[in-house]
Amino acid sequence: MQLDYTELFIKFALGILTLIIQINIFGKTNLAPTTALDQLQNYVLGGVIGGIIYNPSIKVLQFLLVLIVWTLVVFILKFSREHNTWVRNLIDGKPVQVIKNGHVLVDNCLKAGISANELMFKLRSRGIYSVSKVKNCIFEQNGQLTVIENDEANIRFPIISDGQINYDVLELIHKNENWLKEQAKKAGFNDIGDVFLGEYNSGKLNFTGYDE
Repeated sequence: MQLDYTELFIKFALGILTLIIQINIFGKTNLAPTTALDQLQNYVLGGVIGGIIYNPSIKVLQFLLVLIVWTLVVFILKFSREHNTWVRNLIDGKPVQVIKNGHVLVDNCLKAGISANELMFKLRSRGIYSVSKVKNCIFEQNGQLTVIENDEANIRFPIISDGQINYDVLELIHKNENWLKEQAKKAGFNDIGDVFLGEYNSGKLNFTGYDE
């Protein structure tokens, strides 16, 4: 079957336009993927554009419908992720504590799929050569480590992010969930879910709400 270059150009233009729209509407995280959804969005859209665009049996209208359907799927997943904790945890996963007070949490490492070699390599790349120097280490969703050394006074990752409590930080500062909820209410928030970002620094809390 002869390739219609006009149709090919139209498909290519539609694919690029869809990619630009998705990046601008859904955010630029898929340019540097941090979640499984970002990776999936790249893979599927790349496969759709790269695979279908050269198939002459798939017409422009069919190609456009595929792009629209995939854009709607991504929109629904991203919307659900922002408003549903279960969906967010399913898509993004949770940060996992892998070192606590100088001791490696082996079960957590195995659950997160991080080997001893990989853990030590990541620590060495940060200039840390012994786990005994680590007060707390979190394996993030994007595969990076957030490390607090024993000689660090401040917490370097949030106590609340996207309306979710980071219980590891609470444990680190010897506080509980009720205390944090009280602090949030004093700051004018009805619920922890209203807080976009909560930081703990030098014994002080700083909250940023969604409406800001």
